[in-house]
Amino acid sequence: MNKLNAWIDRFCYQHPRFGIPNLIYYLLGGKVIVYLLDMITYSGVAVSSLLEFDRSLILQGQIWRVITFLFTSWGENVFFFILAMYFLWFIGTSLEREWGTAKFTCYYGLGALLAVVVGFCAGSASTGYLDMSLFLAFATLYPDTQFLLFFIIPVKAKWLAWIDGGLMAIYFLRNLIAMNWFGAALIMVAILNYLIFFWPELMYHVKRMRGQAKYSQRSNVIQFKKAARDLKKRDYIHKCDVCGRTDADYPDLEFRYCSKCAGYHCYCIDHINNHEHITE
Repeated sequence: MNKLNAWIDRFCYQHPRFGIPNLIYYLLGGKVIVYLLDMITYSGVAVSSLLEFDRSLILQGQIWRVITFLFTSWGENVFFFILAMYFLWFIGTSLEREWGTAKFTCYYGLGALLAVVVGFCAGSASTGYLDMSLFLAFATLYPDTQFLLFFIIPVKAKWLAWIDGGLMAIYFLRNLIAMNWFGAALIMVAILNYLIFFWPELMYHVKRMRGQAKYSQRSNVIQFKKAARDLKKRDYIHKCDVCGRTDADYPDLEFRYCSKCAGYHCYCIDHINNHEHITE
């Protein structure tokens, strides 16, 4: 997978003019038009039914469905549709600005191609899960970007990405339980597409987390051993800063720490109230 990722990066670097500039605008424009036409023809034949991926109809000659299924809309709820289109616009423009036109086109194009392959195997296809994977890509690049959940609660993109990934996992398990292999396969290829483009970054973060955990554990062990050596080196715990008596020499002697002295300074009961306070 690292080799495939490297090949894609090299291809995009060598062909900067490859791809469709502002691809997300064309996709969103098509989705909005299809959605509005579906609302107009609500009582009749939905326009989306003439554009969605259908293997049998494609093999009969309706080859436009291989492309037009990209524009089929998300659900019927107007508020959800507007919110989804806004997120796709924001995420798509951010990814193209970060990656460049060539790489963003490769990401969406490869995801759509994998969905088409699943469609020819299973009979139908959609880009719903591919669109969801765009947010995973965005959160990987911009993990600390904040969104207002319910327009009130600020939440970072990386936490929303966990929710997005969790929903995809739930949908995957639900499809498996219902034996809907088509739905499960679409989720798998969407995740596969994401992994192809982000595998090196994910492995880097995993190795970094492992290294930090090992360093933290090693540091704790070193500090513990150092404290044990220091404690072993001296046979006392408390020592008076004035007279030098220790709890090892005088086990019945009471020792206290002065709150008026700068730092931690110990004094025996005879000198706790009879010493010069240390200010530095």
